[in-house]
Amino acid sequence: MWVDDSGGDGLPVVLLHPGWGDSAIWEPLLELLPDDVRTIRFDARGHGLSPAPASPFSVYDDLLDVLDHCEVDEAVFVGSSGGAATALSLAVAEPEQVAGLVLVSPGVSDYPWDFGDPYFARFGELYEERDVDGLLDLGRETWARSGLSDAVEAQLRSGVLAMLAQDGLAEADPPAFDGLDEIDVPAAVVLGDLDHPLVNGCAIEVAARIPDCELVTVTGADHLLPLRAPEILARLVLRIRA
Repeated sequence: MWVDDSGGDGLPVVLLHPGWGDSAIWEPLLELLPDDVRTIRFDARGHGLSPAPASPFSVYDDLLDVLDHCEVDEAVFVGSSGGAATALSLAVAEPEQVAGLVLVSPGVSDYPWDFGDPYFARFGELYEERDVDGLLDLGRETWARSGLSDAVEAQLRSGVLAMLAQDGLAEADPPAFDGLDEIDVPAAVVLGDLDHPLVNGCAIEVAARIPDCELVTVTGADHLLPLRAPEILARLVLRIRA
Protein backbone atom coordinates (compact mmCIF):
# COMPACT_ATOMS: atom_id res chain seq x y z
CA MET A 1 0.00 0.00 0.00
CA TRP A 2 0.97 3.62 -0.49
CA VAL A 3 1.60 5.24 2.91
CA ASP A 4 2.54 8.85 3.65
CA ASP A 5 4.06 9.61 7.06
CA SER A 6 5.10 13.24 7.59
CA GLY A 7 7.31 12.23 10.51
CA GLY A 8 7.93 14.20 13.66
CA ASP A 9 7.30 13.91 17.37
CA GLY A 10 4.14 14.22 19.39
CA LEU A 11 0.77 12.53 19.12
CA PRO A 12 0.18 11.51 15.49
CA VAL A 13 -2.98 12.16 13.49
CA VAL A 14 -4.02 9.22 11.31
CA LEU A 15 -6.30 10.05 8.36
CA LEU A 16 -8.64 7.41 6.90
CA HIS A 17 -10.28 8.23 3.58
CA PRO A 18 -13.83 7.33 2.43
CA GLY A 19 -14.77 4.53 0.06
CA TRP A 20 -15.81 7.11 -2.52
CA GLY A 21 -12.32 8.60 -2.73
CA ASP A 22 -8.70 8.23 -1.70
CA SER A 23 -6.17 9.84 0.62
CA ALA A 24 -5.85 12.92 -1.61
CA ILE A 25 -9.15 14.05 -0.10
CA TRP A 26 -7.15 15.11 2.99
CA GLU A 27 -4.88 17.56 1.18
CA PRO A 28 -6.98 20.66 2.03
CA LEU A 29 -6.86 19.64 5.71
CA LEU A 30 -3.13 18.93 5.62
CA GLU A 31 -2.50 22.46 4.34
CA LEU A 32 -4.20 23.86 7.46
CA LEU A 33 -2.43 21.78 10.11
CA PRO A 34 0.78 23.11 11.67
CA ASP A 35 4.00 21.65 10.27
CA ASP A 36 4.88 20.07 13.63
CA VAL A 37 1.77 17.83 13.61
CA ARG A 38 2.73 14.34 12.49
CA THR A 39 0.18 13.02 10.00
CA ILE A 40 -0.15 9.54 8.55
CA ARG A 41 -2.42 8.58 5.67
CA PHE A 42 -2.62 5.68 3.27
CA ASP A 43 -4.55 4.61 0.22
CA ALA A 44 -6.66 1.52 0.83
CA ARG A 45 -6.08 -1.28 -1.66
CA GLY A 46 -7.16 -0.32 -5.15
CA HIS A 47 -7.54 3.35 -4.20
CA GLY A 48 -5.24 6.14 -5.31
CA LEU A 49 -1.63 4.97 -5.46
CA SER A 50 -2.17 1.54 -3.86
CA PRO A 51 -2.46 -1.51 -6.12
CA ALA A 52 -5.62 -3.60 -6.31
CA PRO A 53 -5.85 -6.55 -3.91
CA ALA A 54 -5.03 -10.07 -5.06
CA SER A 55 -6.75 -11.79 -2.12
CA PRO A 56 -9.35 -10.99 0.57
CA PHE A 57 -8.43 -8.11 2.87
CA SER A 58 -9.93 -5.63 5.31
CA VAL A 59 -9.07 -1.97 5.73
CA TYR A 60 -8.98 -2.62 9.47
CA ASP A 61 -6.20 -5.21 9.19
CA ASP A 62 -4.32 -2.97 6.81
CA LEU A 63 -4.62 -0.09 9.28
CA LEU A 64 -3.05 -2.25 11.98
CA ASP A 65 -0.19 -3.04 9.60
CA VAL A 66 0.31 0.67 8.84
CA LEU A 67 0.36 1.55 12.55
CA ASP A 68 2.91 -1.18 13.17
CA HIS A 69 5.04 -0.11 10.20
CA CYS A 70 5.00 3.52 11.37
CA GLU A 71 5.62 2.47 14.99
CA VAL A 72 2.49 4.20 16.26
CA ASP A 73 1.17 3.04 19.63
CA GLU A 74 -1.49 5.77 20.04
CA ALA A 75 -2.97 8.42 17.77
CA VAL A 76 -5.91 10.67 17.03
CA PHE A 77 -7.93 9.11 14.21
CA VAL A 78 -9.75 11.20 11.64
CA GLY A 79 -12.00 9.14 9.39
CA SER A 80 -14.40 10.01 6.60
CA SER A 81 -17.40 7.75 5.87
CA GLY A 82 -16.01 4.19 5.61
CA GLY A 83 -12.73 5.45 7.06
CA ALA A 84 -14.63 6.60 10.13
CA ALA A 85 -16.14 3.12 10.40
CA THR A 86 -12.64 1.63 10.50
CA ALA A 87 -11.61 4.13 13.17
CA LEU A 88 -14.62 3.15 15.28
CA SER A 89 -13.80 -0.54 14.94
CA LEU A 90 -10.32 0.21 16.24
CA ALA A 91 -11.65 2.36 19.10
CA VAL A 92 -13.85 -0.51 20.29
CA ALA A 93 -11.41 -3.39 19.69
CA GLU A 94 -8.11 -1.67 20.64
CA PRO A 95 -9.05 1.35 22.80
CA GLU A 96 -5.51 1.87 24.07
CA GLN A 97 -4.43 2.87 20.56
CA VAL A 98 -7.01 5.65 20.21
CA ALA A 99 -6.48 9.03 21.89
CA GLY A 100 -9.30 10.87 20.10
CA LEU A 101 -11.72 10.67 17.19
CA VAL A 102 -12.95 13.03 14.50
CA LEU A 103 -15.66 11.16 12.65
CA VAL A 104 -16.72 12.75 9.36
CA SER A 105 -20.05 11.54 7.90
CA PRO A 106 -19.37 8.26 9.70
CA GLY A 107 -20.58 4.80 8.96
CA VAL A 108 -20.20 1.81 11.28
CA SER A 109 -19.32 -1.67 10.04
CA ASP A 110 -22.43 -3.31 11.52
CA TYR A 111 -24.88 -0.39 11.45
CA PRO A 112 -28.44 -1.55 10.53
CA TRP A 113 -28.71 0.23 7.17
CA ASP A 114 -32.08 0.36 5.42
CA PHE A 115 -31.20 -1.64 2.33
CA GLY A 116 -34.64 -0.88 0.94
CA ASP A 117 -33.41 2.62 0.12
CA PRO A 118 -33.28 3.12 -3.68
CA TYR A 119 -29.58 4.01 -3.54
CA PHE A 120 -28.58 0.45 -2.67
CA ALA A 121 -30.59 -1.14 -5.47
CA ARG A 122 -29.23 1.26 -8.04
CA PHE A 123 -25.67 0.87 -6.82
CA GLY A 124 -25.98 -2.92 -6.96
CA GLU A 125 -27.25 -2.89 -10.53
CA LEU A 126 -24.56 -0.51 -11.75
CA TYR A 127 -21.83 -2.41 -9.91
CA GLU A 128 -22.91 -5.72 -11.44
CA GLU A 129 -22.82 -4.11 -14.88
CA ARG A 130 -19.43 -2.52 -14.08
CA ASP A 131 -20.92 0.71 -15.38
CA VAL A 132 -18.31 3.34 -14.52
CA ASP A 133 -20.26 6.26 -15.99
CA GLY A 134 -23.47 5.17 -14.24
CA LEU A 135 -21.69 4.83 -10.90
CA LEU A 136 -20.14 8.26 -11.34
CA ASP A 137 -23.57 9.74 -12.01
CA LEU A 138 -24.90 8.03 -8.88
CA GLY A 139 -21.98 9.38 -6.88
CA ARG A 140 -22.58 12.91 -8.11
CA GLU A 141 -26.29 12.76 -7.30
CA THR A 142 -25.84 11.14 -3.88
CA TRP A 143 -22.60 12.45 -2.44
CA ALA A 144 -21.87 15.75 -4.23
CA ARG A 145 -25.04 17.77 -3.80
CA SER A 146 -23.02 20.88 -2.88
CA GLY A 147 -21.63 21.09 -6.41
CA LEU A 148 -18.96 19.65 -8.68
CA SER A 149 -15.29 20.58 -9.05
CA ASP A 150 -12.18 18.91 -10.40
CA ALA A 151 -11.31 17.69 -6.90
CA VAL A 152 -14.80 16.26 -6.37
CA GLU A 153 -14.76 14.51 -9.75
CA ALA A 154 -11.32 13.06 -9.03
CA GLN A 155 -12.46 11.64 -5.69
CA LEU A 156 -15.62 10.09 -7.07
CA ARG A 157 -13.77 8.51 -9.99
CA SER A 158 -11.06 7.18 -7.70
CA GLY A 159 -13.71 5.57 -5.50
CA VAL A 160 -15.58 3.97 -8.39
CA LEU A 161 -12.44 2.54 -9.97
CA ALA A 162 -11.28 1.22 -6.60
CA MET A 163 -14.56 -0.51 -5.82
CA LEU A 164 -14.45 -2.26 -9.18
CA ALA A 165 -10.75 -3.13 -8.79
CA GLN A 166 -11.39 -4.67 -5.37
CA ASP A 167 -13.76 -7.09 -7.12
CA GLY A 168 -15.57 -8.15 -3.96
CA LEU A 169 -12.39 -8.98 -2.02
CA ALA A 170 -12.94 -6.34 0.69
CA GLU A 171 -14.11 -7.85 3.99
CA ALA A 172 -16.01 -6.04 6.74
CA ASP A 173 -14.20 -4.41 9.64
CA PRO A 174 -14.86 -5.83 13.13
CA PRO A 175 -18.29 -4.94 14.59
CA ALA A 176 -18.46 -1.76 16.63
CA PHE A 177 -22.02 -0.43 16.77
CA ASP A 178 -22.97 -2.08 20.07
CA GLY A 179 -19.67 -1.03 21.67
CA LEU A 180 -19.81 2.70 20.93
CA ASP A 181 -20.94 3.49 24.47
CA GLU A 182 -17.62 2.08 25.74
CA ILE A 183 -15.51 4.67 23.90
CA ASP A 184 -13.83 6.94 26.44
CA VAL A 185 -11.84 9.51 24.46
CA PRO A 186 -12.60 13.01 23.14
CA ALA A 187 -14.75 12.60 20.05
CA ALA A 188 -16.61 14.69 17.51
CA VAL A 189 -19.00 13.72 14.71
CA VAL A 190 -19.31 16.05 11.73
CA LEU A 191 -22.09 15.87 9.15
CA GLY A 192 -23.26 17.98 6.24
CA ASP A 193 -26.92 18.92 6.10
CA LEU A 194 -27.00 18.04 2.36
CA ASP A 195 -25.64 14.52 2.88
CA HIS A 196 -27.78 11.45 2.22
CA PRO A 197 -30.41 11.12 5.00
CA LEU A 198 -29.34 7.54 5.72
CA VAL A 199 -25.77 8.66 6.41
CA ASN A 200 -26.89 11.52 8.60
CA GLY A 201 -29.15 9.17 10.54
CA CYS A 202 -26.14 6.95 11.21
CA ALA A 203 -23.97 9.93 12.17
CA ILE A 204 -26.53 11.21 14.67
CA GLU A 205 -26.86 7.74 16.21
CA VAL A 206 -23.08 7.40 16.48
CA ALA A 207 -22.83 10.77 18.24
CA ALA A 208 -25.63 9.82 20.62
CA ARG A 209 -23.99 6.53 21.60
CA ILE A 210 -20.45 7.80 22.21
CA PRO A 211 -20.32 9.44 25.66
CA ASP A 212 -19.85 13.23 25.56
CA CYS A 213 -19.44 13.23 21.79
CA GLU A 214 -19.76 16.59 20.06
CA LEU A 215 -22.07 16.76 17.02
CA VAL A 216 -21.27 19.40 14.40
CA THR A 217 -23.57 20.11 11.45
CA VAL A 218 -22.10 21.98 8.47
CA THR A 219 -24.76 23.95 6.61
CA GLY A 220 -24.70 23.65 2.83
CA ALA A 221 -22.24 20.74 2.82
CA ASP A 222 -22.61 17.23 1.43
CA HIS A 223 -20.79 13.94 2.04
CA LEU A 224 -17.37 15.18 0.90
CA LEU A 225 -16.69 17.28 3.96
CA PRO A 226 -12.87 17.09 3.78
CA LEU A 227 -13.18 19.08 0.54
CA ARG A 228 -16.11 21.26 1.65
CA ALA A 229 -15.13 22.27 5.19
CA PRO A 230 -11.42 21.61 5.89
CA GLU A 231 -11.20 24.62 8.23
CA ILE A 232 -13.85 23.14 10.54
CA LEU A 233 -12.11 19.77 10.53
CA ALA A 234 -8.70 21.35 11.25
CA ARG A 235 -10.07 23.16 14.31
CA LEU A 236 -11.61 19.96 15.64
CA VAL A 237 -8.46 17.92 15.04
CA LEU A 238 -6.25 20.42 16.85
CA ARG A 239 -8.65 20.74 19.78
CA ILE A 240 -9.06 16.98 20.23
CA ARG A 241 -5.33 16.39 19.83
CA ALA A 242 -4.43 19.04 22.44
